Amino acid sequence: MLAARLSSILPPLQPRELLEVSMIASVNGTLASGQLSDRRPFRSPHHSASMAAMVGGGIRARPGEVSLSHRGVLFLDEFPEFSPAVLDSLRQPIESGECAIARANHRVTYPARFQLVAAMNPCRCGMSGEPGHRCARGPRCAADYQARISGPLLDRIDLRVDVPAVSASDLLRPAQVGETSAAVRARVEGARQIQASRAARLGLEPGTTNALLPAHAVEGVTRPDAAGGRLLAEAAERMRFSARAFHRILKVARTLADLAGAETVGRAQIAEAISFRAAPERLQAAG
Repeated sequence: MLAARLSSILPPLQPRELLEVSMIASVNGTLASGQLSDRRPFRSPHHSASMAAMVGGGIRARPGEVSLSHRGVLFLDEFPEFSPAVLDSLRQPIESGECAIARANHRVTYPARFQLVAAMNPCRCGMSGEPGHRCARGPRCAADYQARISGPLLDRIDLRVDVPAVSASDLLRPAQVGETSAAVRARVEGARQIQASRAARLGLEPGTTNALLPAHAVEGVTRPDAAGGRLLAEAAERMRFSARAFHRILKVARTLADLAGAETVGRAQIAEAISFRAAPERLQAAG
């Protein structure tokens, strides 16, 4: 439910992005009557999807799910149930933002700049870690199930959120009115405007978000204050972050600061970014 609503809080497609999305849909034969929409794509393939379905292929090398979700959201439910080879095929598009399909007589490259959202149960039985539940296989059930996600792919996932089961007492409580999607979207659009202005000052491509900052710009744009820097250095040493993880934590922290309207990345943003990065006991949802 949360993944399906994510695209509703993202800013509408800009004209250039709309053209990119429309061209991919046209090549795929799914542009109905030439109608265009500024709504960002949301794709949710079944976990039985093949390699060609995910990254593209076939006789005419049509785009796959990673390209059909370009500038939008790719949601993979039951994450470990996908073929390990199919999952690892996502690594290159996540890094480069494009998917190259090579065939004997031709080669075609499709854009694939998507936001990956994945959800999974903590173990195959789905109840690992729940109070009052004892898995017959013990801790190995969760360990084996989560091991289906390779380390290099997991290293590319910035936010890992543990979602506990909802109890019956919670379901019986009166419904509470939370923040509306419109309010969240306004906050997201404000942060995106800050990032767009920053990208323009740096001479980067229009619409460059924090997630797309090139390596040479990361440390200058995301440099934390003294307290935040010390915390990040200590955490990197203790948790042995890779260089990719180090830079991604800085980008997440910069985004948190933008959402809060803060000029400087502080200790609070660094701590929150690290907490998202640290793998919980139950890998339930990632983005």
